[in-house]
Amino acid sequence: MTIDKSVFIPVDPDTAFALITRPERLRRWQTVAARVDLRVGGEYRWTITPGHSAAGTFTEIEPGKRVVFTWDWEGSKAPAADASTVTITLDSVDGGTNVRLVHEGLSPEQAIGHTEGWNHYFERLVTLTTTDDAGADDWAAAPDPLTELVSAEATLAIVQHVLRTLTHADADKPTPCEDFTVSELVEHLVGSITGIGKALGVAVADQPDAAPEVRVADAAQPTLEAFQARGLEGTIDMGFAELPASLVANILNLEFLVHAWDFATATGQDLDVSPVLTDYVLGLAHNTISPQMRGKSFADETLVEESAASMDRLVAFTGRQVLAN
Repeated sequence: MTIDKSVFIPVDPDTAFALITRPERLRRWQTVAARVDLRVGGEYRWTITPGHSAAGTFTEIEPGKRVVFTWDWEGSKAPAADASTVTITLDSVDGGTNVRLVHEGLSPEQAIGHTEGWNHYFERLVTLTTTDDAGADDWAAAPDPLTELVSAEATLAIVQHVLRTLTHADADKPTPCEDFTVSELVEHLVGSITGIGKALGVAVADQPDAAPEVRVADAAQPTLEAFQARGLEGTIDMGFAELPASLVANILNLEFLVHAWDFATATGQDLDVSPVLTDYVLGLAHNTISPQMRGKSFADETLVEESAASMDRLVAFTGRQVLAN
């Protein structure tokens, strides 16, 4: 079966082409993370929602006009030859661009799910191009089922959304993470992700002059992709110690979600996180932060009401002061 869908967006075709092919643009409306080798024969991998990544190969590329690529879900049991094909055509029209998507080679069952998906994400594309912000993706908020790595992708989506709004004026603001300004905390977060990536055998290329969201995303994408391929069995040599792989994944969750709270608090942003996710990460925190780590990597736990939201209980457990509302 074939899906044929068109939308109008109020941007020129070159801008539209960037929105559908460049990782930093895709993250604004469709993906949590994206790897793109934009050439004929090049491969892509898009984490659409936590735990669900699409992958394929570009077969035709006309910048500003058209792109064609194969489409399959990572982990699909279908043979590669059975992958479907997506064609996106961009036509310049008065006031913007008509974006037409044709997704061919789907089974009737696949067509139902993919129609819902393309409707959802094209609606977000229209919102982005008309308001400059598609907002956080509800579909990424509370994945089910949750695992350490699926949760890491969900918490990555949250910290990226917070970082996207940072400006140069925020750089020197203090954060709840003791002794770190916003810019210093960005360096810490990039360094932590890069260190885990290195332990997983990934060479992470940092761009110090890039925007904070881009730096974190560019470090996190290959790190999480390598982690997904490796799995959670056994241990990982972190250089300073051999740690259980599951513990390293827990650390990524805490780095993403707790520092998202730090950045949001420092810059006056509201942080809207599903309690399903914060409950899960709070459980990971209890399995990760030992008494021996207090006074070193983490301050002593602070007090909050037992009835406090799990996000507040999480950051209090990591040693942060939670202000009463």
